[in-house]
Amino acid sequence: MLEGLMQKLDLWTVIGFIGQAAFMSRFLVQWIASERSGRSVVPITFWYLSIAGGLTLLVYAIARQDPVFIAGQLAGCFIYVRNLMLIHRPRSSI
Repeated sequence: MLEGLMQKLDLWTVIGFIGQAAFMSRFLVQWIASERSGRSVVPITFWYLSIAGGLTLLVYAIARQDPVFIAGQLAGCFIYVRNLMLIHRPRSSI
């Protein structure tokens, strides 16, 4: 059984798992930050992990030629980048 699994683990599958691990780790980061703060917070690291995981999964989806997965990851990446743009934009002094 393990031998059959190892044969199915090609480079793209490994890349997919790496992307998924990065994407899932953002929830761990958010949970730890919230526990430390005593309230729900979304640290900036959450958005960077979202981009790293999302882009890696997008590359994986393109390699696998999965249009549903491609559309989902592409849309998500735009949202993650936009959130970072909002976080880093200069604040007006009104």
